[in-house]
Amino acid sequence: MPEPGSKSYDIHRARRRKEKEKTGEADRKQANEEAKRDMEQDPKWRPSGPHSDRGRGPKSERPGSH
Repeated sequence: MPEPGSKSYDIHRARRRKEKEKTGEADRKQANEEAKRDMEQDPKWRPSGPHSDRGRGPKSERPGSH
């Protein structure tokens, strides 16, 4: 599944942004924010979180480590 910052995620977001700009729904900055918000709501493009224990942060600060 594509993650924010990946090439496929960025390409898809750019396409959505351009689509919104062409239809006149929004200017460039607003269209970019709307495209990002739309993708965050779509389960296919939503970030899945850390992939390992190390990605969850320092062991002493992880939830449930106390």
